[in-house]
Amino acid sequence: MTSDETPEKDIVDESEAETNIETNIGDKSSKKSSSKKKSSKAKVEELEQELSVSKDKYLRLFAEFENYKKRNTKERLELMSTAGRRTIEKILPVLDDFDRAKKSAEDENTNEQLSEGILMVYNKLYSVMENLGVTPMETTEQAFDPEFHEAITEIPAPSDEMKGKIIDTVERGYLLNDKIIRFAKVVVGK
Repeated sequence: MTSDETPEKDIVDESEAETNIETNIGDKSSKKSSSKKKSSKAKVEELEQELSVSKDKYLRLFAEFENYKKRNTKERLELMSTAGRRTIEKILPVLDDFDRAKKSAEDENTNEQLSEGILMVYNKLYSVMENLGVTPMETTEQAFDPEFHEAITEIPAPSDEMKGKIIDTVERGYLLNDKIIRFAKVVVGK
């Protein structure tokens, strides 16, 4: 070999080496970019999953808070509507006494009479109670319902149609805004 051939061959070999290096670099960079794309997609999917989990948690928390507000409002309204329940329960025996006195005065076999002033107080007391949401239960000759009535005793029914019905009311029952504050004490026919 001559000294002239060696440098050309080296030059050719060097250009091939450069081509091989560029190809290798291109392959590595394309591998890097494809791995970057894969890792980017994975990160995007991971972030989307985290976002959906966060949205779900937020919606559940928001719904729970809304339910809390509704429940709190309902409890407050219920508390206000029954705020005077204890006071009303203490007044009910007074109403019972008024009812007994009125019934006794209306009886034909007695000499007792209620004055007009006492009748006015009686009527006013009942109207105040009605304004507060207190209503008496109608029980006589109604079907016995253990959710509203407390049976004190059972007696033989005067007729077949009165079996299972209320024959007499011993103590009147009352409702406060459609909730029972006192059960009616009744006598039931059997």
